[in-house]
Amino acid sequence: MNPRVLLFLCALLAVQVSGGQARAGQPLPTNPDSVLTATVAGFPGEVLTLEDALAGARGQAPSARIAQAQVTAAESAVRREKGAFDPELFGRATMSGADTPSASLFAGADVLQTESTELAAGARLKTTFGTEFSASLNSLRLSSNSSFSALSPEYQSYGELTMRHPLLKGFGPAARSDLTFAESTRDGALARYEGALLALATEVETVYWQLYAAERNLGVTLMVRSQAQAFLDDTRLRASAGMIGPSQVANAEYFLTEAEQAVLDTEEDLDRLSDRLASLLGRRPEGKRFRPGDRPPGDFLVVDPDSLVAVARRQNPELQAIMRDTEALKARERGAVWDARPSLDLVGGLGGNGLAGNPQDVFFPGNPAPTRTTISGSRGDAASQALGRDFPTWNVGLVFSVPLGNREGSGERDRLRAEVVRSEQVLLSAQRAFEEEIRAQHRELERGRQRLEIAGRGVSASYKQVEIGMIEFQNGQATAFELVRLAADLGNAQQRYSQALVRTARAAAVLRQLTGGWYNGNGTKENGS
Repeated sequence: MNPRVLLFLCALLAVQVSGGQARAGQPLPTNPDSVLTATVAGFPGEVLTLEDALAGARGQAPSARIAQAQVTAAESAVRREKGAFDPELFGRATMSGADTPSASLFAGADVLQTESTELAAGARLKTTFGTEFSASLNSLRLSSNSSFSALSPEYQSYGELTMRHPLLKGFGPAARSDLTFAESTRDGALARYEGALLALATEVETVYWQLYAAERNLGVTLMVRSQAQAFLDDTRLRASAGMIGPSQVANAEYFLTEAEQAVLDTEEDLDRLSDRLASLLGRRPEGKRFRPGDRPPGDFLVVDPDSLVAVARRQNPELQAIMRDTEALKARERGAVWDARPSLDLVGGLGGNGLAGNPQDVFFPGNPAPTRTTISGSRGDAASQALGRDFPTWNVGLVFSVPLGNREGSGERDRLRAEVVRSEQVLLSAQRAFEEEIRAQHRELERGRQRLEIAGRGVSASYKQVEIGMIEFQNGQATAFELVRLAADLGNAQQRYSQALVRTARAAAVLRQLTGGWYNGNGTKENGS
């Protein structure tokens, strides 16, 4: 039998007998819970409403900030993967020169001196289907001391538009698998952030109602301790008058020490819960501890459990996050299926050439008359010819490669398939666990009102039993042991009443979390309704 609840007898008995015959037969208060409420109201500390507690926790809780940081990281990963399909500009500028000795009669100089300047600029793009486009313009300036150079400096230009399209490896899903993976991961992070907020709200509300119950328990133990002292004083007075024996005094002393220990234990429990709430809020209370300013609701709307399970499958953030993880793995698995195939690419291009420069006379042996080319112009003229395709070029073809054994591609494909199976089973296991939890909390909520009514009737009935027992004890018709048993029943009934209040409120909070905020206790809300 719990010593804490046994002490309640001392409290009630002392109220009756400590005043002597002048108080004999005086009825107990008609509402015992009002006495407890008055005692609890006198506790020091900062009174905090549940709404303020929830708002304070949402603003700074580390769990919510961690989830928010994960969302930011996932969004950045999506931006990074999208960057792979952004257009890209490129360019190149190089200068080179060389002195080359030559024994050839056609070199045009004993030491051939050449200088070249090459410029290139263009843009390239990769699409989400894996197709790669590239457009570029290249220009080369070449000067030489060769007597056979018809143009010095000579300007060569060529432009090209190329395309490479994968037909097997790298096509479609393989090209954007990393982006799809990142997008699904981001959606999962968003769901986990929402789940973290709901979990935080559930924890805050649970601790808040536990703090409420702990205050009631402390109020009971304080009342017991106060009245146990009065009961001990009255017992000593009766023993000195020869009305009772010394064993009764020893029992009263033992009850008092147990009451004092119970006060310390319940106060430590109350301080622990207040500290936990302070950690969730990120600040210390202004007084000795936090005190709940709200009372747990006693009535909640009971919704069909199958409906709750269906809503949880659609809206529970944790389930949604696991689904996104599975979708992300499936995206990579689809890409790996294509990448496990041989490489076969369709390539093609269109282009043009251009040539210009400063013409100069060329003298051939045996022919005293100079020879001069009809080609002339600047670097810009050569570039215009290339862009206008005055001298067109084109190409088309297929490029393929077949890895022997194909262990790399098939191994990655099979690994990802196994990861998809694992993730699907994790989702199935989570769905079953959530359904089990929803049905358990639904039963808790469904029986909450009945449990509270029964607990209230138990308190009233136990209180009447103690009242009758004390009258019988004063008339010599009952023993102290019988009153101890009655007091144990009363103390247990008081604790059950507090527990009934908290259990029902906690079940509603958990159902709200499990359904992704759809269940609100007073009704249901879906799409804002």
